[in-house]
Amino acid sequence: MIYAKVIADSISGVHGNRLTTLEVNMHRFVLSELNTHRAMSRNSASSRAIPVRKMIDMVRTNPAIPIEFGSAKKGMQAGPPIEGKDADTARGIWVDASECACSHAEELLGLGVHKQVVNRILEPFLWHRAIISATEWNNFFQQRRSPLAQPEIRALADAIHDAISASVPTTASFLEWHMPYITEEDREELSLDNARKVSAARCARVSYLNHEGKRDTKADIALFDKLSTANPPHWSPLEHVACPYSPATERNFDGWTQLRWFYEKKVVHFLDPLR
Repeated sequence: MIYAKVIADSISGVHGNRLTTLEVNMHRFVLSELNTHRAMSRNSASSRAIPVRKMIDMVRTNPAIPIEFGSAKKGMQAGPPIEGKDADTARGIWVDASECACSHAEELLGLGVHKQVVNRILEPFLWHRAIISATEWNNFFQQRRSPLAQPEIRALADAIHDAISASVPTTASFLEWHMPYITEEDREELSLDNARKVSAARCARVSYLNHEGKRDTKADIALFDKLSTANPPHWSPLEHVACPYSPATERNFDGWTQLRWFYEKKVVHFLDPLR
């Protein structure tokens, strides 16, 4: 199913810029359209990280089916959706194709082919989870809420718009941080340094689809250390953690500086006063 829920929502008490992080679920086949929007920082489920058997079970249990089957016509936009028995037949063909993909994936798995190859067969029939952070949403909404957009990404854009509209941001001062997936309990128990690390690690875990409500801060800190010391480092999850440190547009955020910036610039020691 398509959904969007706000994970963290902050407004800078210094510059007034709003930073919102959402967890979303979408049709995997519109991910490339989402990825064209460079104002967003994203992490999402990886076909290279999730076991083939888990992916096959996901497709067989709940295949991602198009919202509608638009009729063929010239151009990028489909004609009116087909209806009645034709629509039922089209849906059945899609489900049959998903089962065929599962069967072929099992054959490749039996040959010992790695999941980074096998899982690609399954992608058109998968639901896809992602973490998205941004300070600027207008272009995305203009493009993807338009009647000209593909119905599946239009439904996602509507869900994101509604979730943001219903959310009330928390004010963050110069000394405070936007930290997705950090609970009040975490804030009480963890140092600020560890809270930032845990937040980034939990954003990274979407790659493995293991946001299952399990709380293990030691494992999260270990994952952060693994990501940040890898060669090359895996910096992208650090983009979701940010503070109103700079009034300028820093990377793709307005008025917010990402944790990634501090680590990439090797100025992590600057973080110590930011408490």
